[in-house]
This record gives sequence, C-alpha cells and structure tokens, in this order.
Amino acid sequence: QVQLVESGGGLVQAGGSLRLSCAASGSTFSINLMGWYRQAPGKQRELVAAITSGGSTNYADPVKGRFTISSVNAKNTVYLQMHSLKPEDTAVYYCNAKAEGWPYWGQGTQVTVSS
Repeated sequence: QVQLVESGGGLVQAGGSLRLSCAASGSTFSINLMGWYRQAPGKQRELVAAITSGGSTNYADPVKGRFTISSVNAKNTVYLQMHSLKPEDTAVYYCNAKAEGWPYWGQGTQVTVSS
C-alpha cells in the first residue's frame, strides 16, 4: 500500500507560479513511476507530467516549457513546479504513483488561476 498526500495548491493570478508537493508513505520501495494528473470541471482527468524512479520525465504538450516535475527519492517526495500559469490550468491536481502495477492516488489539491 502507498499513501499520497498533496499540498501547495491555491489561487494565483495568470502568469504566476505555484509549486505542488506530493509526499509518499507506506511501501514506497515498490514505486517505479510517479506523476501529476489534473481534472477540470466537466473534463476527464489528464496526465500533466510523470517521472520514473530513474529520473526520466514526460510532459503533456500544454505544459511543456512551463511545468517541471522533480523528485527527492530520499524524502519520497515529488514536486510539480508550475510557471506562467494560465486560466486553463485551473483544475484539481492529483498525485499518482504506480507500484507493482497498481495505481495509487492522492486526495487532490485545487489550483485556480485567475485572469
């Protein structure tokens, strides 16, 4: 079992920055992939960025060049640094971990970008 707790969401003006954090606990040794997803009202949940245990990263096209995913393995924590935020980035952001083929989700943190 893996538990994920997100923090760092909030309200920011367009063009601003936020950093999300996701702390993993439990069977963290079995995690091989972590990522951030988001879900806007009326839309499906979508991948934002992911990072493997080896440090390889992947980003959705809308956030490339603006968002950076990173991890501190010793702290079992993953970050999502978001710059140049746009109103269309408004969503609930969820941390995700894959461990032994099973997906785990955090409770989500709201990010609201005002125009």
